[in-house]
Amino acid sequence: MGDDQLMSADPRRLGERLQQARKARHKTQQEVAEYLGVARTTVVAFEKGERRVQPTELVRLASLYGRQVGELLRAAEPTAPFAVQLRATLAPDEPIATELDSATWEFQKLCEDYAELEQLADSPLPRHYPPVRQVGGTDVERAAEDLATSERTRLGLGDGPILNLRELLEHEVGLRIFYLDLPSAISGLFSFDETLGGCVAVNRRHPEERRRNSLLHEYLHFLTTRYKSEVTVHSRYRRRPEHERLANAFAPAFLMPNAGLSRRFNETKRRRGDFTIADLCTLAAYYFVSVESLTRRLEELRLVPLGTWDKVRDAGLRVRDARTLLNLPSPKVPEDLLTPRYVFLAVSAFQAGEVSEGQLARYLRLDRLEARRVAVTVASDLGGDEPLTIDRSVSTASRAAPPLPDRPAEEDWLP
Repeated sequence: MGDDQLMSADPRRLGERLQQARKARHKTQQEVAEYLGVARTTVVAFEKGERRVQPTELVRLASLYGRQVGELLRAAEPTAPFAVQLRATLAPDEPIATELDSATWEFQKLCEDYAELEQLADSPLPRHYPPVRQVGGTDVERAAEDLATSERTRLGLGDGPILNLRELLEHEVGLRIFYLDLPSAISGLFSFDETLGGCVAVNRRHPEERRRNSLLHEYLHFLTTRYKSEVTVHSRYRRRPEHERLANAFAPAFLMPNAGLSRRFNETKRRRGDFTIADLCTLAAYYFVSVESLTRRLEELRLVPLGTWDKVRDAGLRVRDARTLLNLPSPKVPEDLLTPRYVFLAVSAFQAGEVSEGQLARYLRLDRLEARRVAVTVASDLGGDEPLTIDRSVSTASRAAPPLPDRPAEEDWLP
């Protein structure tokens, strides 16, 4: 850190960031004052921007708060603390509240870093935000169907499967999405800030399908209660309120739209003369969902009798064995912390000399050696030393529906 950088920093903005960082560490102003060996009034003056922080003091404060000095000196206007907003959605005595703090502050730093990289590249994430939808006073399942249909139409998705859901919502809607290591009871987080836009964190420790459902759960909150932060806690409610039931119904309706699913089900049944467990597995693979989710969706649409999934489960279906025998794909949902666009922006800024190698490592949350390897790999994949250009389009893979595979002739494995 140079003295010039500190002297040019806006004292008010630096003070706000110092205050946010202190609160994130649950430190009082008196504790900080004792750590620095100054009066509490001096810490108050720091945080109000009434007294300039000396370089040695800033280094010590950054160490105390677990922050990089560069984070505290950012020129951008500080955003409202995610941690405060997210904790406000939880009951004061909810045990998960204290576990959440470090994750939410990292979530906010990632979102701020993303915005900073976009500013360096002069490439803001386009915001294709629909108006906030009002859904009160209607049947929850009907409202979820209507929302899913209207959003798929708005995004031009047709009625086929969605492969790259995370990239789709990033590029086509403008959400900042990160996969974080969250406490096991938390499925996802959502926060909205006028500067950063819609921000989502999904628990990457959870299984693949649950991550996709969690992402759509938070997306539903973005569509309906955008200005209210959300912490989705597993098994939080004994009796689920309407907004949670709506979010839970939205995911299957969005991933398996009524029109497309019904048509493909009826086509298969008409062609085969029946609809077997093999067909369930094949159709589930087509939509990139579990056999259970597909079967329950078919039950919901009255395409198969209620209780079909219970019968399939009780028959001893081994989904992995079935997929292997049917030669069905088992796609991996990306679980990387950062999206490809975020990584690309960081490497682009590094190649352009806008950020140092140390800063690149910080942006990518890697050590310097690994950050250098990522930079070389990205540059190589995109044409060596040529200047990097930003492709704002979504890969066609996120839209194109793969062909529905035929069912093998041999079905001896069926229970």
